[in-house]
Formats: sequence, structure tokens, C-alpha cells
Amino acid sequence: MSAPGRLLRRVDRAVDGLVGDLILYAVSAAFALATALTSTLLPHRGWGAIAVWAYLIAAVVVTGQLLARRFNGHPLGTAPGVEQPSSAAARLLPGNRPSKPPSRWGSPSNPAWSGRAPLAWLVWAGVALLPLIVEAVQRAGGRTDRAQEEVLVVEQMGRRLLESGTPYLGRDAIAALPESERLLGYAPYQPGMAVFGLPRAAMGGAWWTDARVWFAVVTAAALIAAVVLLRLADPAARVRATQFATVLPICALTLATGGDDLPVLALCLLALACCATGRFAAAGVAVGVAAAAKLFALPVAAVLVVFALTARRGRRLLPGAIGLPLLALLPALLVDADALTENVLRFPLGHGLVHSPAQSPFPGQLIASALPGGRYVAAALLGAAGLTIAMLLLRRPPRTAATAALFCGYGLLAAILLMPTTRFGYLLYPLALLAWTPALRKYSATTAPRDDAALYRV
Repeated sequence: MSAPGRLLRRVDRAVDGLVGDLILYAVSAAFALATALTSTLLPHRGWGAIAVWAYLIAAVVVTGQLLARRFNGHPLGTAPGVEQPSSAAARLLPGNRPSKPPSRWGSPSNPAWSGRAPLAWLVWAGVALLPLIVEAVQRAGGRTDRAQEEVLVVEQMGRRLLESGTPYLGRDAIAALPESERLLGYAPYQPGMAVFGLPRAAMGGAWWTDARVWFAVVTAAALIAAVVLLRLADPAARVRATQFATVLPICALTLATGGDDLPVLALCLLALACCATGRFAAAGVAVGVAAAAKLFALPVAAVLVVFALTARRGRRLLPGAIGLPLLALLPALLVDADALTENVLRFPLGHGLVHSPAQSPFPGQLIASALPGGRYVAAALLGAAGLTIAMLLLRRPPRTAATAALFCGYGLLAAILLMPTTRFGYLLYPLALLAWTPALRKYSATTAPRDDAALYRV
């Protein structure tokens, strides 16, 4: 491991992970404050004004945990012993609860007993769910600056699906729109994404029909299920994995203001957790639903297919992983195949009537905009990276869910950096996938933890 990697690992593990928590919450508070004061996107500013307080409270709580350990005679960096905290106030802090006998969850000093996981979920409620509900309520009350454009696009997909049987407009229909509205006429998602727009299309403009509310419901359900499945994993790794899918600002901000990437990510993480615990049929359903909603899940599905075939579980995973995305495409293909192609392929590749606003300054975008023929150069680099990863995947297929997560994380990172059209927010995919790798390492593809009697249920 490199020197920076060793340093990061030491910081991450210092004082049972509390030092890493303090850094995460403090830096996130600074990011939220900067967003509230400087962002040019009004939904983002609304998020920052609420999230900064939740991050600050979390940082204060973790600081209290660290100080309590110090004042109770436990030097920072060492685990508490069996003695009780010296004061009632200190005993109330999650990191200093009374000693309990060892169990399968670990010793009293184990992070499972420290309150880190409950705090992470509470912080997520404060930095993602609360801002989301506030903005949804304000939007239902008439404010037009409380949702990003992707929310409107998804809700329009639901309305079109009800009215015409396809969530897409054809090229001619988009061309007939006023020029200022053509961008919102495109829906660069898989047909399954339209499901999140159905509540508003069917029930009207209440706050609870906002597409973000349903993004959050699916995200929470998938993440909770994944964490429960990995209950035998290292608790510290599981807490950090949860944080990188929930309270990390790039995830919390995205869910509160736009949200469409979070259910896709959560379903992919759930699929990995299902594979790790031998539930390949459930994994196929999870990643298949994700791929039916957004193309970003397709590389994850491809890696899991190779993993399942290597583990001789392909018959369980393949029907869901491949069948569900194809099933979602079928109605759109039958109703208007050209409209599907225009939205899902031509527009993301830069051949639509308008250009995508996703222009974050990553290498692929810089090459595409700065060099003669740069778009073709960037496409060639992206293709070369994809071919390299595919060759590695076939020559050294993943034999554990952790290795599969590494393939998914690094593969998506390469794709995001090299795509001519990309967003900074897409980094939430590789960051979360890589952060989940340590929590998956306990499990193998073909063997079960002996204390999980229900492992092979599907």
C-alpha cells in the first residue's frame, strides 16, 4: 500500500473511526455553508442552508465522544476498557455506554456499540431527507426554484407514459417545442425511470408526489436492506460504507435537489450485498431494476453477470439482471423506437437537437472541447478504457463481491473521467462502490458465513 493509502487508513481507523467521522462531518459542514452562500443553483443553496446545521451538530456530537474518551482516562486512539464512564453526562454519549458482554457483534469497544451507525442515519435524515421534504413542500406551494431540471424531466416521463404509452418524445416533437424548452423535452434515462414520475402524473402536485420523495423511499429501502444483509461484516467498515452512500455531501445534495442517481446507486449496492451473501436471484432483480432506470447500472450488471457465472450462479442472476431491463425497453420500442433512440442514445452522445448541460471539466470533456476532433479522441479513449477493463474482467474474473465492487468502482470512475459529457455529481457512483468494498470482504462467492443460517434464501 502506498504512503498516502496507509495515512488514509490510519486516519480512518483512529479512535474507532471517530477521527474520520469528525473530519467527514466538519468538512461537509464547510461544503454545505459554501454551497448556501455561493451556489448559483437555488435548490442547492436551499439544501446548504439546512444541511450545514445537521453537519455541525454531528461534528459537535463526535467531538463530545472524543473528549469523553479522553476525560475518562482512555487515551485517544485506544479502546475503552470495561470500566464505566465517570459521569452521568459522559455515559449518555454514544461512545461511552456501559460495558456489555461480548456477542457476535463484537466487544464493547467495537464501533457497533459506539453509536456511530445510528448517528450516521440521523445525520442523513438531517442533511438529505429534511431538505428534500422542505423543498418539496415549498415547490408544492408554488415556488419554481426548489427542484433541479431532472426532477421535472422524470415527472414528465411519467405523464407521457400515462398519456401515450412511451415516456419519450420523438425528434420532430422536440423540434416543435420552443427553443428554450427543448432541453427539458429530452429524457436521457431508461424507461423504468418514468415510474418515479407516475405519482405526480396520477395524483397531482402535492409534496408527496414529488419524484424526489419516491427516489428517497427506494433509496432508503435498498440501503437498509443492504446494511442488514451485511450484518456480519466489520462494523467499522459497514458504518463508513453507509456514510459514503448517505451523508457524503455529493450524495445528500443530489438526493435533496435532484435525486435520480441515488435509487440506482442504492439498488446496485443492494445487488452487491445480495451477491456477497449468496442471494444471486435477488441480486439480479436489484441490479435489473437499476439498469431499467438508468444506463449507469449496466456496467455494474455486466460485472455481476461475470461474477455470477464464475461462481456458477448465473441461472439465478441472469433472468433479473438481463430480463428486467429488456422488459422495460419493450413497450417504448413497440410504441416509438426512434423516440427511444433519440433520447437514450443520440442525445447523450451529443447528436440531439440541443447539447447536454453536463459539462464538468473532466479529461474527456476537456479533450472533446479543446482539441480538433476532440469528441472522437475522447470517445476512442473511453472505448480503450472499456476494452481494457473488459479484458481484465474476462482474464481475471471477480471471485468475491468485494472484487466485483472494485471492478465496478474503478470502471465507472474511468468512464466518468473520459466521457465527453459528464457531471461532477456522477462521482457518487465510484466513491460509494469503492467505499463498500471493505464491508464486502468477509464474504466469498461460493461459501457462506457459518453463522448465517438463511444465506441461501432468494
